[in-house]
Amino acid sequence: MLELVQDYLHYLQVERGLSDNTINSYRQDLTEAVNFFALNKNQIAEIDQYDVLNLLEELQKQKKSRNTIIHMVSSLRKFFVYLYQFNQITSDPMAKIDAPKQAKTLPDVLSVDEVNSLLETPDVTKKLGLRDRAILEVLYATGLRVSELINLKLVDLHLPMNLIQTLGKGNKERIIPISDIAKEWLERYLNDVRPDLLRDKTNTSSIFLNAHGHQLTRQAIWQMIKKYAKLAGIEHHVTVHTLRHSFATHLLENGADLRIVQELLGHSDISTTQIYTHVSKKHLAKVYEQYHPRS
Repeated sequence: MLELVQDYLHYLQVERGLSDNTINSYRQDLTEAVNFFALNKNQIAEIDQYDVLNLLEELQKQKKSRNTIIHMVSSLRKFFVYLYQFNQITSDPMAKIDAPKQAKTLPDVLSVDEVNSLLETPDVTKKLGLRDRAILEVLYATGLRVSELINLKLVDLHLPMNLIQTLGKGNKERIIPISDIAKEWLERYLNDVRPDLLRDKTNTSSIFLNAHGHQLTRQAIWQMIKKYAKLAGIEHHVTVHTLRHSFATHLLENGADLRIVQELLGHSDISTTQIYTHVSKKHLAKVYEQYHPRS
């Protein structure tokens, strides 16, 4: 069964051109699923809807989140469609399986004051502190995903025009404006810090480097933001996505068009972007209650 999973992942990479992160996500789900199925079935064609239901029940027993189970159902649904199309199975066990409904949760958003506190926390008299300030400024100015940030290359910068080019989900390219302030911090990092971090290494065009001159990892960015959020006295959980959510919400609160925000975030479906309108309305209600004399 695992051989079929590998074939499918290869198909997603070569034929569909999906990103490494997306493929790894499918790999994790499908490996877990086929290992579970293999406890009772020898062939993929023997798997039926009851095997799938048993898997989902097992995930619930393990107290996996609703979104994790939804993702598993989605991964299996696409996998079995692929198997059916290529005549590896004669019937689709997912045909009668309904995924649990996704809980609608509003994203965590920082206030403008909290963002300013976070941005001002790094010690910019130190090289890594100046690098971290540039990273935080770029994240809040552009709404980049963490994968997009760490994969930025020098050729992606068009700073004379205040633009950054990035490759998002599904290898979709987009151009994002960058503010003068973020551009200034980025240029300071590129001129004063990156050459020292790079030292004698000439084989990387990555923009953001660690102390050894290598490309920063997702984990390093997460840990860095967690550290500065704590130092800034921000009590709730802060991640790269929190800055992305804050970027989108603050734009909408200041009158930006939803379609523009969709383009900036790289959402293929505007319904994904619409969750920020709920956050924005929540802000409007708060302002109304605070300032209207008869509220």
